[in-house]
Amino acid sequence: MIKGKITRISGPIVYAEGLEGCGLYDVVDVGEKRLIGEIIRQKEGMATIQVYEDVTGMHIGEEVVSNERPLSLRLGPGLVGTIYDGIQRPLKAMYEESGAFLLPGQRTEPIDTVRKWEFTAAVENGAAVKPGMVLGTVQETSSILHKVMVPPYIKGTVLKSFAGSGTYTVDEVIAETELGEQIKMSQYWPLRKPRPFSQKLEVSQPLVTGLRVIDVFFPLSKGGTAAIPGGFGTGKTMTQHAIAKWCDADLIVYIGCGERGNEMTDVLTDFPKLIDPRTGRSLMERTILIANTSNMPVAAREVSLYSGITLAEYYRDMGMHVAIMADSTSRWAEALRELSGRMEEMPAEEGFPAYLPTRLAEFYERAGRITSLNGQEGSVSVIGAVSPPGGDFSEPVTQHTKRFIRCFWALDRELANARHYPAIGWIDSYSEYAAEIRQWWDKFDPRWADIRVRALDLLKREQRLQQIVRLIGADALPEADRLVLTVSEMIKNGFLQQDAFDKVDQFSVPEKQVQILLLIMSFYERAAALIKSGCPLLRINELAVKNEIIRAKGVVENTQLDKLSVIHNHLESQMGELERLYQRES
Repeated sequence: MIKGKITRISGPIVYAEGLEGCGLYDVVDVGEKRLIGEIIRQKEGMATIQVYEDVTGMHIGEEVVSNERPLSLRLGPGLVGTIYDGIQRPLKAMYEESGAFLLPGQRTEPIDTVRKWEFTAAVENGAAVKPGMVLGTVQETSSILHKVMVPPYIKGTVLKSFAGSGTYTVDEVIAETELGEQIKMSQYWPLRKPRPFSQKLEVSQPLVTGLRVIDVFFPLSKGGTAAIPGGFGTGKTMTQHAIAKWCDADLIVYIGCGERGNEMTDVLTDFPKLIDPRTGRSLMERTILIANTSNMPVAAREVSLYSGITLAEYYRDMGMHVAIMADSTSRWAEALRELSGRMEEMPAEEGFPAYLPTRLAEFYERAGRITSLNGQEGSVSVIGAVSPPGGDFSEPVTQHTKRFIRCFWALDRELANARHYPAIGWIDSYSEYAAEIRQWWDKFDPRWADIRVRALDLLKREQRLQQIVRLIGADALPEADRLVLTVSEMIKNGFLQQDAFDKVDQFSVPEKQVQILLLIMSFYERAAALIKSGCPLLRINELAVKNEIIRAKGVVENTQLDKLSVIHNHLESQMGELERLYQRES
């Protein structure tokens, strides 16, 4: 056991001597209260320690004891449905012990060590063993089948002993290799180290969110990375909530990193009440929450993102598709800036440390679709919220984030003020996954790629026309250009705008998304032909089918898509009458 003494205290950064034998990123117990800390810099005769708890009252000369291991997470059955802080302390269990305020140095096991789990063996005694191999399964929740895997660091090749099926706690040994290595249902993994895998695969399937503006216009693939930048009140958290509830990921890891306490309280109270649409049970049965609010120790905020991605990789290795909601990476970057300042490092842009891009890359590069060590396909999709001050997308966190993500959902203040949600702007947003997931959409509905491009082009034309309208008014435009304005409003109100509280509109299946947009674009094509033949736009706007198309999103349920065919028939008949009328007149 290596011991040292505190020589200097600078907020959450503590300096200690006598720890020369410790490794970088080793965990230490700091002071009389045994606060959790991590060595982040070693210099001859002096170690710099990042403390993850409040250091109020700490004195110079107090003892520092090394645990001689890196900061690690405990992984095993019992993670799903739990609410942790940034360093994997279960908040509910700690609340029951100490009340509303955490005690300094308070420790509680991350997962229940008393509960016995029903383990179903998948191998036999004497079987050949390799890292990542599935030894058996545990039904963790009704939604999650937990696969008990051989830890990646195991070097033995044969199971000398194996307990077989039965009920065990996470601390009981269920297997042992010929080298004497013991395997339990739980394992530890350093949170700053990516978990190994067999092969990284190309992304080819979309993460279906049920939000039309995302799935059709700016899709995210399973294993992809996305950012949601936006100023205060533009709907970052609500968009992430909607994705977490409706996306087709097997598991959700929600990281509340440095957010306001009341906002995180909404998450903690609402998520357990939400019903998973796939199972009809609580959404928490496939969710892990990490709550690290802005008034909690800043160092724990810095490490919370690594905790979330490590949990996601663990379930990815079981063959699951995991989605991470990081809200927000800006608060995480601010924690980096504060800690960097405490260590007296040379600041870069706007005071952020020079290694900010590197840390962002380390986080986002751990996303991806892979083949695990046991041959199963899994993925980790990362959706990071960015909170630029004043909504300024040119600030460093947003700009560096754009270097490492391939999907950018830019929230627009004007849309948010107009109560248009999701407030994802179609001009500044983009997705580089559209070409890679096109094959999936072609099997599902080959019209997706074509109408997506046509609709986006129409919206871009509308933006240019709006500049003219501000100068001379819409009445001065030709009929064809005024039609572009009309149909663009139909796209905005009847397709892009989506009510998260409407039972019909809160989620759209992909087939419904394509059919609604196809109706709007069919309306545009037929109307454009009519205008060429001399029909005034006023007559087209009077057609009843126009309002039918706009209202379809909230009227037609996902199981009643034949009603969209009825609206299409109305479109054909009403447009046909106008065509016949103006053909006779001509």
